Amino acid sequence: MIGRRRFVATTASGTGLSLTTGAATGSGGAAAAVQGAARDGTFLGLVTAEADGLVPEVLSSYRDELADISARRTARSLRRLAAAWAWQDSAHHRDEALLGPMAEMAEALAAHQHDDGLFDQGNLHSPPDTAFSIADLCLVLGLLGGGDEARAENVRTTLSRIVRAAGPPIAEGGVHTPNHRWKVCAVLAQINALFPDARYPRRIDQWLAEGIDQYPGGQYSERSATYAAVVTGPSLLTVARLCDRPELYGHVRRNLAATLYQIEPNGEVVTVHSRRQDQTRQRSLADYWLLYRALALRDGNGRFAAVARDVERRIAELPAAEDPPGDALARVLDDPELARQLPPSEPPPTHYAHHDTDVRLVRLRRGSRTITLFGGTDFPDVRAISSGLSTNPTFLSFRRGAAILDSVRLAPQFFSLGHFRSEDLQPAGDGWRLHARVRAAYHLPLPPQHRRRDGDYPLTDDGRFWSAMDFPHRPRTYVTLRTEVLVEEAGEGLNVSFEVDESEVPLAIELAFRPGGELGGAGLAAVEGQPDTYQLTSGEGSYRRGDDRITFGPGNGAGPGQPAVVDPGERYTWLNGSLTPPGPRVLITGRAPFRYRLKLR
Repeated sequence: MIGRRRFVATTASGTGLSLTTGAATGSGGAAAAVQGAARDGTFLGLVTAEADGLVPEVLSSYRDELADISARRTARSLRRLAAAWAWQDSAHHRDEALLGPMAEMAEALAAHQHDDGLFDQGNLHSPPDTAFSIADLCLVLGLLGGGDEARAENVRTTLSRIVRAAGPPIAEGGVHTPNHRWKVCAVLAQINALFPDARYPRRIDQWLAEGIDQYPGGQYSERSATYAAVVTGPSLLTVARLCDRPELYGHVRRNLAATLYQIEPNGEVVTVHSRRQDQTRQRSLADYWLLYRALALRDGNGRFAAVARDVERRIAELPAAEDPPGDALARVLDDPELARQLPPSEPPPTHYAHHDTDVRLVRLRRGSRTITLFGGTDFPDVRAISSGLSTNPTFLSFRRGAAILDSVRLAPQFFSLGHFRSEDLQPAGDGWRLHARVRAAYHLPLPPQHRRRDGDYPLTDDGRFWSAMDFPHRPRTYVTLRTEVLVEEAGEGLNVSFEVDESEVPLAIELAFRPGGELGGAGLAAVEGQPDTYQLTSGEGSYRRGDDRITFGPGNGAGPGQPAVVDPGERYTWLNGSLTPPGPRVLITGRAPFRYRLKLR
């Protein structure tokens, strides 16, 4: 790929940076490359139109933003104006009305920067959060051109001062999460291309020496569609391009290949297996747009090219991305190779059974009908609910076109331990088996050698709660609950067989449907005190959206022995937390020992 170093030559002075011989669009270097004969005019037209649409939004809101400044938000707004200013096909090319706002935002960022060069962004004096803002400002420095563009000189001078000040503390500082390492590497590569400093490549090498946190199947350790698409993937591409580290392309390539099997027909990307905050949210294929485009161009990969073209074709109807499509313009001007014509498309997979054993995720797709099975939460190993852990109790989702069953969960009322979370996911005959066995203890008297006459015992955890009982030294007896779920395809639907035994407890199967559809069925009864929640007591129910429909059932009765209650567990209720998903819910209740087959059609 064509790196920034091919287009940027820098001369540093005490007053700032002068970019010459082709900073992105400023002297025609990158602009000329983007405007070359092999450029993709349709792609550039789309990106330009989307970028132009962001300019009025920035101009109308930036002063309000500056009143309560966020470095990341302001740097991104500045980048949006700079991209339109720089790009010759933009309706705002060299528009003098953009210069004043850009200067105001640059000065505000300078005033907001701490003396140590860092910004506050949720976290105090944060190297990684500062890196996100500085990455945008590095792009702006390239976009605003060299000395022949004197009108932007004051903005360049201010931004150069900010970037110079931020470089050393980013290089010296630490991070919080796996993806922060790669973002820091990427921004240090960007800074080093503008203001070379031996500390920056040295720190990049130290972070990269830890190894990229990627499973053999292609998922990164955070298992997050958000961070893979928005942080880790773009960062690794930047480091590969600017630091001549071609081996990093392989990591992005493997992740994109794995993601092919997680794309829903409507452009969402599966998130149930994530270890981050997106594990209960929908994410968009649009976030992966430039990643698929970059690797399609680099490798001549027809499948990746087909995904990139699909995003461009459906950009207006896809779920909202983390960033609007117009933000792509600055990245294209920085890396003109992205503007080349894509290779011929090859159809991506639309009929498959894909088992990702690293994260225990199964994806079945049959055209517009998809099934997701998940048995890989961290809970069986860690026994905690915490940021950075995979804890989503959804083990099944089922889609038929626009009719979407987002979540199937099982919640037994067993010592308030919460939802069934499978310990594994394995093939079983013609289907897939999920299972778990949980237990709760009754604690017996302490052995003589551990007794204290004053009764002052240490505060310890028994796995469910804490108490001054010295739990580790107590003998105990256990009560257990075994759960097994078998999922099998049946025609155009599924049979989901449940076995729950070893204790007698009430339980509820929770079906959570996507908001916007209509529930129907004579056996549906509204659950008092729980909005948009119903119990299926008999017969079949249905969920319809447009022309698409899912039927489910049969109902399994009602009564005081099987209340319509979903117990999320004491780990949530103690904190007044909630695991209730949005949209209409249907509960099918029962009591263990429990044998039941749910039919989804």
